[in-house]
Amino acid sequence: MSYTVAIVGRPNVGKSTFFNRLLENRKAIVDDESGVTRDRQYGVTEWAGKSFNVIDTGGFVAGSTDIFESEIRKQVHLAIDEADAIIFMTDATTGITELDDAVLKLLRRSTKPVYLAVNKVDNSNRLLDATEFYSMGFEHTFFIASASGSGSGELLDAVTAPIPVENEELMEKERLENDIPKIAIIGQPNVGKSSLLNALTGQERTIVSNIAGTTRDTIHTKYNLFQKEFMLIDTAGIRKKSKDKDDLEFYSIIRAIKAMDEADICMLVLDAEKGITAQDINIFGLASRKGKGIVILVNKWDLVEKETNTARDYEAVLKKKIAPFSDVPIVFISATEKTRIFKGIETALQVFENKKKRIATSKLNDVMQKAIEAYHAPVVRGNAIKIKYVMQLPTFVTSFAFYANYPDDIKTPYRNYLENQLRKNFDFSGVPIRIFFRKK
Repeated sequence: MSYTVAIVGRPNVGKSTFFNRLLENRKAIVDDESGVTRDRQYGVTEWAGKSFNVIDTGGFVAGSTDIFESEIRKQVHLAIDEADAIIFMTDATTGITELDDAVLKLLRRSTKPVYLAVNKVDNSNRLLDATEFYSMGFEHTFFIASASGSGSGELLDAVTAPIPVENEELMEKERLENDIPKIAIIGQPNVGKSSLLNALTGQERTIVSNIAGTTRDTIHTKYNLFQKEFMLIDTAGIRKKSKDKDDLEFYSIIRAIKAMDEADICMLVLDAEKGITAQDINIFGLASRKGKGIVILVNKWDLVEKETNTARDYEAVLKKKIAPFSDVPIVFISATEKTRIFKGIETALQVFENKKKRIATSKLNDVMQKAIEAYHAPVVRGNAIKIKYVMQLPTFVTSFAFYANYPDDIKTPYRNYLENQLRKNFDFSGVPIRIFFRKK
């Protein structure tokens, strides 16, 4: 299920601190100066077994003529439009301000559920002061402290309540086994997503049907190619949404995230002349964290001047930038020239098969025990770590459990070694792998 939560509010109330706490990292820059968050931050997080997308917006300043604050204001409007739920962040230390009232007026025009989070409530005096915010009239009001996490659990319980409680991983696994592959075309504006789709749909005999997507501006096109059925999920229609470049980029990211949630495989389209950008890497990371299969399509390859090893060197640079998950197929295409575009589809279908792959426990142990014998886990505090057993877990994201005597002492380098051995012996190209260590 695709569920998106936007964090909005005036500047310097702690939105980015709360965002960082949700994602368990310092992805958003935090500073006492207002207006630090000018670019929107995106991520995927989980609470009580429920996964959802989260957007951190810049501080909303109504009526300002400052160019950055004007842009931020537009982004907040867009975030509210695209989100399923909204966290309205305020500051207990300042009370209700005119800027809070401006945000309140904006939110009252929305039909989305809004959860009022009064931040910086970290002592009894501030808790008493924070009761002022009940006057805003929200059904859902929570007193929290983003820096320490106090009160955030109750807020997240309420925000995630509408997300179905079904076992999402098992539902996705069943969908993988029983449904046709769903392939999302994602990427930034002007990299050639529309051209790729047009090149594919130009073969009218291959089109089975066009189905309007549940997400606005995404098109689901069902194909029957190579004697296989698959569904293309396209987000290229967003290019008509706005002439504003910044708005365009924002819509691209939001729609790409929603397309990811619907897809099994993501085809990330890059502009060969520009290479992979920070925003592309962000999208790649989100797809990986969501456990989606990934194929990278380097478009406009016909415009690149080539020498003997141009493609090899280009691929090496790409894989270095997307590390540590670099076992990803890369296909060089030209959508306008229709060069290798069906190779891209074939590769995506192969990644789908890799994603469905289930390794028999006996075979898995035969192979991995040899790898473990060849290179043992380092001794920790005088304890020799022994991995006795490994099995693949029945989950949507390809996952393996290694049972050991001291599972908590196994460090990242050895985890990476085990993942590399899995990839070396079993073809999981394009598929994110999760490794868990459990007590035996």
